[in-house]
Amino acid sequence: MNSRKTWSQFLLIIVAFLFLGAFLLLPLIVIFAGAFSQGLTVFLAAINEPAARSAIQLTLLVTVITVPLQLLFGLSAAWLLTKFRFRGRQLLITLIEVPFAVSPVIAGLVFILLYGVHGFFGEWLQAQGFQIIFAVPGIVLATMFVTLPFIARELIPLMEAQGSEAEEASLTLGAGGWRTFWHVTLPAIKWGLLYGVILCSARAIGEFGAVSVVSGRIRGQTNTMPLHIEILYNEYQFTASFAVAALMSLFALVTIGVKQWVEWRQKRRSYDDLTEQN
Repeated sequence: MNSRKTWSQFLLIIVAFLFLGAFLLLPLIVIFAGAFSQGLTVFLAAINEPAARSAIQLTLLVTVITVPLQLLFGLSAAWLLTKFRFRGRQLLITLIEVPFAVSPVIAGLVFILLYGVHGFFGEWLQAQGFQIIFAVPGIVLATMFVTLPFIARELIPLMEAQGSEAEEASLTLGAGGWRTFWHVTLPAIKWGLLYGVILCSARAIGEFGAVSVVSGRIRGQTNTMPLHIEILYNEYQFTASFAVAALMSLFALVTIGVKQWVEWRQKRRSYDDLTEQN
């Protein structure tokens, strides 16, 4: 029986590594090999080209705008949903999860119907001098939509599991709401919060579908890194496209590294807490 179990585990491990090698490691190897196929000089030239720099800067700008806003929303939504019971609570949870079910392309089309030149609010926005679609605000809106659930969904189960006893005790002892949040709630959720921020950042950097629809793909103005990669590839500039893709992959690998560190810290903290209790 133990022998069968050992062979089953071994077979599953082999299958898992083969799957990851074929669908994760091999593409990464191809990307980096293509990026450096003509040398480091060509790679650096590809990512320093004006259109590439613009795409990198726009991607980072959208991420810097989106993640703090999602941080505020995620914290507020998680606090509301875990500390209070009210009518419409389940509806709010469902709405937070909508971006998981709706195609990003459809979301982009909805934003065009709302904020485009001929959209529901389009004429009024044009009269006020605001341009949403085919501009940075539209890209931010699209990215906000696709990243909406990540921080909230990471915090909600964590805060539900922790309960409200610590906050109630703090308030009973005379601490105010903000003091309770900073000294009781935030330390208890900081690793889950950081984990959600990491996932949100990764999703914002890599978003393609919704941004593709609302951006207009204007080179040097509204192209993010994923859009710029596609354009370069379609123009048969393979080395340049692989170079920008390699840079995006580096961002992803850094994100994965930070994610693993956060998970390790969470496990270490849980182990230390268990040791202290014993």
